[in-house]
Amino acid sequence: MRIVIAGAGEVGTHLAKLLSREDMEISLLDENQERLGDLSANYDMLTKVGNPTSIHDLREIGVSGCDLFISVTPHETENMTACLIANALGAKRTLARIDNYEYLLPENKKFFEDMGLNHLIYPEVLAANEIEEGLRTNWMRYHLHLCQGALELCIIKVRGNAPILGKLFSSGVYNHGKYRIVAIKRDQETIIPRGSDCVIENDMVYCVCPKEHMEFMREELGKSKREIKNVIFFGGDRITRKAATGLVKGKNIKIIEKDRELCNILSEKVPKALIINADGSDMDVLKEEGIQDADAFVAVTDSSEANIFACLAAKRFGVRKTIAEVENLDYIPMAEGLDIGAVLNKKTIAASYIYQMLLDATVRGVHNLTSADAEIVEFYAKEGSLVTRYKVKTLDLPDEANIGGIVRAGEGILVNGDTQIIPGDLVVVFCKSHVIRNLERFFK
Repeated sequence: MRIVIAGAGEVGTHLAKLLSREDMEISLLDENQERLGDLSANYDMLTKVGNPTSIHDLREIGVSGCDLFISVTPHETENMTACLIANALGAKRTLARIDNYEYLLPENKKFFEDMGLNHLIYPEVLAANEIEEGLRTNWMRYHLHLCQGALELCIIKVRGNAPILGKLFSSGVYNHGKYRIVAIKRDQETIIPRGSDCVIENDMVYCVCPKEHMEFMREELGKSKREIKNVIFFGGDRITRKAATGLVKGKNIKIIEKDRELCNILSEKVPKALIINADGSDMDVLKEEGIQDADAFVAVTDSSEANIFACLAAKRFGVRKTIAEVENLDYIPMAEGLDIGAVLNKKTIAASYIYQMLLDATVRGVHNLTSADAEIVEFYAKEGSLVTRYKVKTLDLPDEANIGGIVRAGEGILVNGDTQIIPGDLVVVFCKSHVIRNLERFFK
């Protein structure tokens, strides 16, 4: 598969590095040589200095006949123009990064496809959706609907009060069939649990669970429900605007933003929120604005460091739910080690969305899990495929993969070693990012 990416910013570079590990021909185009750096020397990709909207430069980098052209520069107009030119030059599919929510409306999809724009992605909207979901299911670090809600993925930090602590997987304590722990994140190690493993305090557990058993799982993991009513946002960018708009009903929302002009925009876009023109990294400001009474604190400024330290401060004031946007990937392990709450990263969200378009047709969905450098993948089991010939325990799956559940006739079902997958099942697999391609052969 041949892919051309225009824009060597954070999203484009991260995606190019991710795809260069696969058996794909990757080309990366950018106007700035410094951004391209020595990527071609360190990764299996071609880099070229050029203008994404130049017909000459797009021809030079080989857009004609490429399987997918992706334009993810910071400029929406440039991305859309580049995709239109790439389509005219013979690119089979195109994807543009945008910042206009109207373009994503379902009624506009055919309009853009007819123009030659096959896919549109708005990373800030994807991030805002994750914030909204995180505040609704606040006893978890992360929550994801799988297979259109037939199964749920729940990531939970286990504290000292959890009944499951210290119990071996081989003991039979998890044979209830109500939820399945598919992975454990311990410090910086991701563990696929075997019989001799157990959950210990401060582990991050990754559970697959049918919706009807969520309450049972919550109690087993020692978590209590909390209503979130008072929310403080630190930073007033597009993520905040979209998330705050979605949360307005039944919530008291404050947005702290030091840019006065941006505050004026916020007052128009989110009229039911209280806008504070101040520096949210100032402890005195946080105290004056009632941080001690907040149920949730969301830090989404353009500074990863400021977001991390603001969430640390919020935790010190007793805020139970905190979410930090951390765009520097190197900071994520540190942020998790500091126990600041949920971590958000636009690059990995966008890359996950794009990556799933490049996989085999047996793959129905891919969800990137930033905290574990792993994916949740939804595979379709085809007639005659390897996965349908043997029971799960004899499939000889890669060590870094674990089947969590299946969806059969719309019903979510957890698996065990004796489960027999049949053609037509939708199979939910937890795996490290680099083994997805190895898993595809089981489902073809």
